Amino acid sequence: MQPVAHPSAPTTASARAHNFSAGPGALPTAVLEAARAELPVFGDLGTSVLEISHRSPTYTEIAASARTHLRALLGLGDDWHILFLQGGASQQFYQVPLNFLRADASADYLDTGTWSAKAVKEALRCGGVNVVASSKDENYSYIPARDSWELDPEAAYFHITSNNTIFGTQLHDEPDVDMPLVCDASSDFLSRHLDLDKYGLIYAGAQKNIGPAGVTVVLVKDAFLQTRKDDVATMLDYGTHAAKLFHTPPVFAVYLVEKVLAWLQEQGGIDGIAEVNARKAAKLYGAIDATDFYRGTVHPDARSEMNVCFRLPSDDLEATFLADAATHGLVALKGHRSVGGIRASIYNAVEEASVDALVAFMREFEQTNG
Repeated sequence: MQPVAHPSAPTTASARAHNFSAGPGALPTAVLEAARAELPVFGDLGTSVLEISHRSPTYTEIAASARTHLRALLGLGDDWHILFLQGGASQQFYQVPLNFLRADASADYLDTGTWSAKAVKEALRCGGVNVVASSKDENYSYIPARDSWELDPEAAYFHITSNNTIFGTQLHDEPDVDMPLVCDASSDFLSRHLDLDKYGLIYAGAQKNIGPAGVTVVLVKDAFLQTRKDDVATMLDYGTHAAKLFHTPPVFAVYLVEKVLAWLQEQGGIDGIAEVNARKAAKLYGAIDATDFYRGTVHPDARSEMNVCFRLPSDDLEATFLADAATHGLVALKGHRSVGGIRASIYNAVEEASVDALVAFMREFEQTNG
């Protein structure tokens, strides 16, 4: 059985830009270089990881190692199932209610952005939806206050989107409710600790914080899993995947996720990366708030530590900002097409030095164009 290889320390690739992509996002340089070293031949297999069977001892060990890292990072007990699925978070918008929302029942949803609104739309295909609160009235620039929520005490679950990539808001406190939480954690997964006792299911597209596009991590508590419906199609039934490896998983994506999880542990785990993330966000928001030239787009108490959104005095200046930034090796800063502006996604793998470079550029750009 081939041991899983890990980088011991990051190395520098001088040609790499400062990547602020919202997703797929930046991956640790050390992980990319370790993967490159293992292509086209992995160990003594005579083939690459891209070419091995998903039922081979090698892949079995890679997947087991990834699960072990996840359990260690989050403190997951044996009552949690760890699934590596496909279809992204968008499939989970439907798969969750398909499994847990009966036609004669209802689930609570907090609407804080485009992705939560899409989740509501898919849930309505399966049963009733109670939108407990929404920030759509101010273009999703805030998180609705807890005392404004209209909860249904009989709800099957309460769905939240912990971080909103498009608008740059984040729930900084986990809801304290009587029903199980279901969370789309795609864009802040493993960036901070979770109170697992509150959750029934957590899902995250890997391509922002823990790996490449192509695999979705689903964590489901066994007690919650047992409440699912018994007539769900085989491939969409969480129980199918909790019981065994039923289909061909995205082998190479899981392989890279395993390496990112190992890298996270080398950074000091959740505590270590959360400290770095807080520093990065503080530096960038500090630069935005320093003058009136840059303007944050969300309420300060709802600001995301993952996706920092801001505007400049004019659309023309924003276009110039993006073009000049690219010449300084600062890429993927354009805001989502639905809202415009500037967006710097500073996920786990975005180095603090990249944020420092962006802040220095922002100050220089303001001096020249302010």
